[in-house]
Amino acid sequence: MTQLIANTPRPAHRGIKRLILGVMVAVGATLALTAWAQPHGGPGMFMGHPEHMGRMLDHMLDSVSATDAQRTQIKQIAQAAATDMKAQHEAGKALRERAAQLFTQPSVDANAAEALRQQMLQQHDQVTRRAMLAMLDVSRVLTPEQRTKLAERMNKGRDMMERHRRERSEMAPPKG
Repeated sequence: MTQLIANTPRPAHRGIKRLILGVMVAVGATLALTAWAQPHGGPGMFMGHPEHMGRMLDHMLDSVSATDAQRTQIKQIAQAAATDMKAQHEAGKALRERAAQLFTQPSVDANAAEALRQQMLQQHDQVTRRAMLAMLDVSRVLTPEQRTKLAERMNKGRDMMERHRRERSEMAPPKG
């Protein structure tokens, strides 16, 4: 009986564990959103290696039969967004590094963790705001028909990614 009581987590320990788990889930969700945004024309399309971005953009413009004038304008928009978002990407990386440092301390400061979470939210907000601005700028260059075609293509890509994710999870060996 004494051993059972000694092994039972105290409420304070459970609270810290829950806080750490919550922050890790928040960080993981932020990373997942960033990863989700990368393919098929999401906000991440304005980040990454210039050659990859160029090919993806060309493929997108081909799929909507963009004119040469539209291509030029949209490539300028994407380049400006990529330049702006590169700094945001670096800021996000610095925040993730601070999170790793915070959670490897002998005692995790809950107030510091919350302050870091708030900074991460602000940084994510800046990234999505800039990506949305770029997408709005692109929407002014494309015709309504081209935007509809692009949205359909993005939906197909998202559906394909979901199908692949489901298939991989079904193939995963059982845990335990």
